[in-house]
Amino acid sequence: MILYTVTGRVGEAGYLDISKSGDLKGKNIYVNMTNKCPCSCTFCLRQTKKMMENNSLWLKEGEPSLQSIKDIFSKYDLSVINELVFCGFGEPLERLSDVCELIDYLKLTYPNLKTRVNTNGLANLIHNKDITPELKNRFDTISISLNAPDAEEYLSLTRSKFGLQSYEAMKDFAVKAKKYVPNVVFTVVEKVMSDEKIKICQKICDDLGVKLRVRPFES
Repeated sequence: MILYTVTGRVGEAGYLDISKSGDLKGKNIYVNMTNKCPCSCTFCLRQTKKMMENNSLWLKEGEPSLQSIKDIFSKYDLSVINELVFCGFGEPLERLSDVCELIDYLKLTYPNLKTRVNTNGLANLIHNKDITPELKNRFDTISISLNAPDAEEYLSLTRSKFGLQSYEAMKDFAVKAKKYVPNVVFTVVEKVMSDEKIKICQKICDDLGVKLRVRPFES
């Protein structure tokens, strides 16, 4: 599934292909472009084989071409949607150049299109350079999964291939992104993280000048 909407439920029934989503007015449209990710998070659905087989967000035929994604978009009127969100099972910014080209292409027709990327914040490590300038005039919101109050717990949860440096790199990415993106947010999930740890995360965000969003836990 490449373009989809979310019904609010977690799992297979929670994701609807755009072709089955009915009236798109006011909805968020999610773009799923890759399975690639530098992390192997303990809590990620892709780590559970049963879920991976049953969940249609897994791109079984590999990454779709940029042209094929453009072709799907051409069938729909994006002027009526709320927000375009780059998300999915993989890390969207693994395909940075394609994401940027797609946004530029869509904004030729929809200059006021609101865009967001849900990311692990490790794009600078992935590409071995500061990519945040490329986000300017393309994204309205960067939503970064903070996941933990310190580097050791973060690595334990995410099992990032970049090791212990990942945590500081993620925070540095957020600070750099603020120069180019109007809304930069860290997220954590209530109940999954204790109130005490959430307070620590809030202090981290306050020190960095980044917003913290506590997402509701969905069972």
